[in-house]
Amino acid sequence: MTKRIFRSILAVAVAILTACLVIVMGVLYNYFTSLYEMQMQTQTSLIAQAIENEGAAYFDGLDAGPYRITWIDRDGAVLYDTQSDASAMENHADREEFIEALENGVGQSSRYSSTLTEKMLYYAERLSDGSVIRVAGEQNSIFTLVLGMLQPIIMVMTIAVVLSALLASRLSKRIVKPLNELDLDKPLENDSYEELSPLLNRIEHQHRQIASQIDELKHKQEEWDAITGSMSEGIVLISADGAVISINNSAMKLLDTNPDCIGSTFLAICRCLDIQRLLDKSARGEKAELVVELGCREYQVNASPVMSGGETKGTALLFFDVTDKARAEQMRREFTANVSHELKTPLHIISGSAEIIKNGLVEQEDMPRFIDRIYTESQRMITLVDDIIRLSKLDEGVEYMPREVVSLKALAEDAASRLAPRAEARQVTFAVEGGKGEISGIAPLLTELVYNLCDNAIKYNRNGGAATVNIEDTPAEVVLTVSDTGIGIPAESQDRVFERFYRVDKSHSKEIGGTGLGLSIVKHVARIHGAKLELKSKLNEGTTVTVRFPK
Repeated sequence: MTKRIFRSILAVAVAILTACLVIVMGVLYNYFTSLYEMQMQTQTSLIAQAIENEGAAYFDGLDAGPYRITWIDRDGAVLYDTQSDASAMENHADREEFIEALENGVGQSSRYSSTLTEKMLYYAERLSDGSVIRVAGEQNSIFTLVLGMLQPIIMVMTIAVVLSALLASRLSKRIVKPLNELDLDKPLENDSYEELSPLLNRIEHQHRQIASQIDELKHKQEEWDAITGSMSEGIVLISADGAVISINNSAMKLLDTNPDCIGSTFLAICRCLDIQRLLDKSARGEKAELVVELGCREYQVNASPVMSGGETKGTALLFFDVTDKARAEQMRREFTANVSHELKTPLHIISGSAEIIKNGLVEQEDMPRFIDRIYTESQRMITLVDDIIRLSKLDEGVEYMPREVVSLKALAEDAASRLAPRAEARQVTFAVEGGKGEISGIAPLLTELVYNLCDNAIKYNRNGGAATVNIEDTPAEVVLTVSDTGIGIPAESQDRVFERFYRVDKSHSKEIGGTGLGLSIVKHVARIHGAKLELKSKLNEGTTVTVRFPK
């Protein structure tokens, strides 16, 4: 802007200077022309008076100087000329100044040379005898005058242009300085040109409007960040050119990145080709989803195109953790297969035994054995179904079940009493030791937990072995420990014994009536009470199960 003002001021100054020079030259030229004409008129009058007094003798030895004097007869014949032979000169009867002098007593005219650089002025006066005396003088034209003064004109123009440039530079800076010093953050507090008031008022109005919009955008951004930041699902917004616009905490943790990734291409933070194919589909305006494995978990990734005006402006990527769902589905399939397998064997035995009895193929003395076999398998099926029902209830939730203060020692003593006949049959010594072990919990579930652990300590013990239940109170927790001197668990099976239907020795478990669901029930009950399970076992030496209940 400063340059434009500078150029404008300089151009105006030069134009005015040029115009002034032209006007001055014209005025001076007219002034000198009129002065020269007056001199010629005076000279003509003096010469005419001299001729009237002296006649032709006046011309003897006359030095006319810069003037040319011509004496013309009344018929136009030249009588005398200071520069040429009068007899050789043409008739001047047609000359304008001659004709005007004959008619009016005086006459004048002017004529330019062929080059327009010289101008001849003619002044004529009629004498008393009718002849005419004419004086001619040479005057430079305006062009000659300009050429003669060209050097001083150039000097004056140069000095004037330099001064104009300096003044224009200072003036333009002074004009622009208040504009450069405007505080646009506080437009109404500026002491500037009055003509800028409408602009500053408009800027102030726009400031208020922009500030309001920024506050609204910040509020919406804070709401968005608060909503997406607390979501367990990952959300990534991607522009049409593949750059990350927004990413929440879950997505950053999942993709192992940080907020600095915003603005980078999504390919730079995730090189999964399957997800890139999803983005390609979304760029074509198609919704797509797939399940991919990221880290050690499975995620369902949904890609939804963001449309505006019929065009795809970006993509919204959502990551859902479906690991638990997939595992639950896998467990459901395994559970169904295991239940079918576990029920199939006793049903076949019952069906086969009943069919043999129905067809009369059993001797009377063998009938009790077949009936006992049917009864045993039926009881095994009932136990299995009861355990499945318990597990189903635990899976569905126990929020509705009331909690109360329960003594683990009392539960252990009750379990020992109920299992005493089985312990005596196996000659297993059973002991309950320690404090009361009072905790807040669901009594029926805790009873199930203690009973199953005690039952396993007897079932999988050796004849003549020992089983011990110990309850220890600490300031932070109550520790229930059930140990036995039984067959033990191999190291490779210790991580799986809490799975449903898992049995270390299936043939031995079937002999003693095990369903493979006891420790799974124990695991569920412990999880419901926030307890930690620990298992230590050595093959053929015994097993110790520890349950740590927080107070």
